[in-house]
Formats: sequence, C-alpha cells, structure tokens
Amino acid sequence: MRRNLYVAGMFLTAIAALGAWSTELERRALTAQAAATMAPRFEVDPLWPKPLPNHWILGQTIGVSVDAQDHVWIIHRAGSLEPGELHATTNPPTAQCCAPAPPILEFDQDGGLIGHWGGRGEGYDWPESNHGITVDYKGNVWIGGNGRGQPPGAARGAGAGRGQRGTLDESQTGGVQGYFNDSMVLKFTQTGKFLMQIGKPGQSKGSNDVDNLRLPAKTFVDKTTNEVYVADGYGNHRVIVYDADTGKYKRHWGAYGHKPEDVNLGNYDPSAPPAQQFRNPVHCAELSNDRLLYVCDRANDRIQVFRPDGSFVKETFVNKETLGSGSVWDIAFSKDPQQKYLYLSDGENDRVHILDRESLEMLTTFGEGGRQPGEFYGVHSIATDSKGNIFTTETYRGQRVQKFVFKGLAPVTKKDQGVVWPKK
Repeated sequence: MRRNLYVAGMFLTAIAALGAWSTELERRALTAQAAATMAPRFEVDPLWPKPLPNHWILGQTIGVSVDAQDHVWIIHRAGSLEPGELHATTNPPTAQCCAPAPPILEFDQDGGLIGHWGGRGEGYDWPESNHGITVDYKGNVWIGGNGRGQPPGAARGAGAGRGQRGTLDESQTGGVQGYFNDSMVLKFTQTGKFLMQIGKPGQSKGSNDVDNLRLPAKTFVDKTTNEVYVADGYGNHRVIVYDADTGKYKRHWGAYGHKPEDVNLGNYDPSAPPAQQFRNPVHCAELSNDRLLYVCDRANDRIQVFRPDGSFVKETFVNKETLGSGSVWDIAFSKDPQQKYLYLSDGENDRVHILDRESLEMLTTFGEGGRQPGEFYGVHSIATDSKGNIFTTETYRGQRVQKFVFKGLAPVTKKDQGVVWPKK
C-alpha cells in the first residue's frame, strides 16, 4: 500500500514538473517571438546636408520629397525668419549674415545643393504661406499653401504678411470663418516653369466646393490613373481628387468616406467617441503600392485608410492622448515592394514612429525633442529614397532637413529608441 502511495506521489510530482516546464517553454517561446519582431533600423547622418551658400538659411521647413534620381527636394518659409536672421538683406547690410534661401531647394544624395527657385511670378498665385512639396512620377513639382492672408483692398496691417502671421501650421481653423487666401495648389517643372494652378486665392466656398481648395496641406500623384490627391487641409475637411494634367475634378470625401462638413468640432477629447469628420488639418494623403490611401487626420491623432474611390477601410490612433497639434503629421512607406513598414512623423511628440503597415501596429519609435542631430523640434514632413533612407523636415524653430540612414532590419529591443546616433 505504501509502495503504491509512493509511486502515485512520484507520478503527481512528475506531472507537476512537466506542467511547470511546459509553462516555462511557453514563456520562452513568447519571449523569443517578441524578440523576433523585426523593424527597420536607422542612424542619423549628422553631416547631411552640406552648408548652404550665400549666407542662406532656412525658415520653417514644411515639405520634403524625393524624385526618381534620389534628389531630395524641400520647401521652406522665408517669411518665418526673424529680423535678426536677415541682417545681410538690409540696406545697408547690418552684418554679413544672413539671408533667406529661395523657397524650393534641391539636394543631391551627398547633400550638396544643386537647384533652387520659387516665389512670386507671372501667371500664377504663389501662396501666402507655402506648405508641402511633392515631386510626382513625371518629375513635376507640386506645392500647396496654408496662409490666410487678407482680402484685396483690406487696410494695410489688417491681415498677415506674406508667409508670416497668416500661417496656420500650428493651429486649427474650426468652422468656416474669415478669409482664406491660399485656396490653390500649384504645379511646376523641376526648373520652376509654371504648368498649372487648381483653385483661386480667396475663392473657397467650403469643403464641398470642387473648383477651389482651402489651405491645402499636401498632394500625392497616382501614376496608375494620373490623378492628384489633395489633403485639403487647414481650412477644409476632406481629401479631393483631380486629373493631374487638366485639373478636372474627380471626387472628394471626408472622414469615414462621409460627405465633409464644416462644423466646428471643438477641441479634441481623447476620451470621446471618434469624430465623424476630419479636424483641421487634414495633413497628408499617401497612396500605397497596393492602392490604399493613408490619410493624416492630425489633430484627431489618427490615420484613416481608404480605397481610391473614397470607401473607408480602417483606422488607427497613434499616441491617442496627444493634444495640441496632434500626433499624425506625415507618412512615408518603406521601399520594399510590399511597403511592409509605415513611417509616421509626429511633430507634437517629436518622434518618428515605425508601424507595421498591414496591421497598423506600432513597432518602435526613434527621435527625441531637441536641436541636436537626431533630435526634432516640430518634425513636420517625411520621405524615403530608393535606398530606404529617411528624410525629415522641421517647422516652428526647427528650420532644417535631416537624413536618417537605413541600416537594415533588426529585432525590436526598445519601443522608444531615443536618438539614433551613429555607432562607432
């Protein structure tokens, strides 16, 4: 009898040991699986770009795009520079430094400046506050604008100066009130020859006006259909699509594919049900290779995904508790054919987030608030080149472009990597 009890005890002990070992194996498997989560890895290039000539400096730098030759294009606001940054432009010059660079600059892969142009000209209306730049698949250059300006004939000083206080980059417009000068997007060649303008200054009638925009933030041109998608924007609450050659209207929609409305939604509340309309600004619209359109609903802290016809697919929230200017500023995709990864610039938290594009799961984040290389102050726009490198621009007093070198895939070991400084 005692022998049987002893054997039974040993059997139960063995079963318990096996159960514990099974639990440990499961824990180790889960740990290994988590460690095997891969994501692109980057290091900042602190020597990119090279210094600008002519004592030129940048103002708020609010757009970046990469063309088919891997040249990097940026656009900035000379009007955002302070008087003390313009001493070389006074008559007589106050000092040797500095002067504003032309609005549009083109850099080669080494960071050398190889082209520059932009500003007022005959036949088109340059924005009061330029915003966003896209080099399309044909090599054409598109820009938008988000300046209120002032109505024609208004008293001097009644409105904002060119590219200065009319800027709405850091605020929301709410409902339909006031004058909106920048109701257009412009299309140029790479040498600055004017090609087309969609919309006229001060003519917008709201989010269902198909002839005019209202403070458009950014564009994307679809090479399959030759259509231009406009994130429209700081005044309107929609995505709108035109023929990229003729400017003919095609379609438009608001959040969830609804007809857009211009009601004032009030301040964003992360605990409230998701807003059924976009808040200002609708800040980006990027089409993936598998033909899904990713839209930045910036102040709502969310990405909404649509088919090209405007039908809603899904959404995700990023740093949902973020207030102020919001967390979803601009989007770029990784350069593998599947575009497995989505890169998101977050100018309120001063980070770049890396998401799995299919699941929209946050994988890891890099960057930190600050002014040193690899840090950000108002990281506004983001783009990738053919090698997978990331380029970012910064608004507010950030006033620069940075390059982050793609170093391949690596296991995710930190959700927040901080500054990705080059390894020795």
